[in-house]
Amino acid sequence: MRSRQPKQLLLAFFGEHVVDDFAGPIRASVLISVLEGAGVAAPATRATLDRLVSSGILERSRKGREILFSLTEHGSAVLREAKGRVRGPRPFDPQGEGWTLVTFSIPEDQRTIRHRLRSTLTWEGFAPIRDGLWLAPGEVDLVASVEPLWRDLPSGAVLAFHAHELTGFPIGESVRAAWDIEAIRREHLAFIEVWGDPAAATLAPSALTVRTMLVADWLALLRADPRLPREFMDAEWPAPRSCEIYWQVRGELAEASAAEFAALVAAGTAPKRRSATSGRSVSSSRKRSTRAHPG
Repeated sequence: MRSRQPKQLLLAFFGEHVVDDFAGPIRASVLISVLEGAGVAAPATRATLDRLVSSGILERSRKGREILFSLTEHGSAVLREAKGRVRGPRPFDPQGEGWTLVTFSIPEDQRTIRHRLRSTLTWEGFAPIRDGLWLAPGEVDLVASVEPLWRDLPSGAVLAFHAHELTGFPIGESVRAAWDIEAIRREHLAFIEVWGDPAAATLAPSALTVRTMLVADWLALLRADPRLPREFMDAEWPAPRSCEIYWQVRGELAEASAAEFAALVAAGTAPKRRSATSGRSVSSSRKRSTRAHPG
């Protein structure tokens, strides 16, 4: 897997534990301790929190000596929009038939909104096939995807169409030029290698941090896989195995990580380290499950 960036981990944490489940702000000390367990130093976490505030995802407040962070309305909308795919039962299948085409024109002096739009399109499975023309498999709900950006986009900046392949004009060559299918396979195999290992539950000293790492890796995998039709894949395509492993590990971590989160937001202390016994218990469960579901 690619290295986990502080932004990925923070978005995973807020998306998994906060956006629909916890109304109050989160202490900076909580966020720092969770990311420290994933190998991120405190200064890097603080700098990333500052950037997320500047980008409008988080807002900062103060209570005594504590700095607190909460999701903005925009940040909540972004994470809720992503949540449908993050927790969906078939996140690597196209949304409907055919293809969605998008073209957009944003002035040079609005680079930030252009970057946000490109990021949104990439998350939804789009890739550029010609200058200014982006393609995604299926019928993408672009209205919902772009909704958090509407008020910042210039009028008429984005045009979108739903299309079907015409006989005599095969799309396969364009698809293989737009997406590196073998690179997508490697992303899945890397995810499976890390999280299919029974020892994955002990990657960090707390279940909350491990779950945050898992979701960060899942978000990266969802971003890497554009949900191409199965006709472009072979019989050994690893996406189903990735899904199986993700839900298995998430389920194993759910109870302990929820308890740790509740304790942290109540007390603002560092995550409690699990005993060696509890770590072995989860690993043993993974070994039994892995044997039952060969890769």
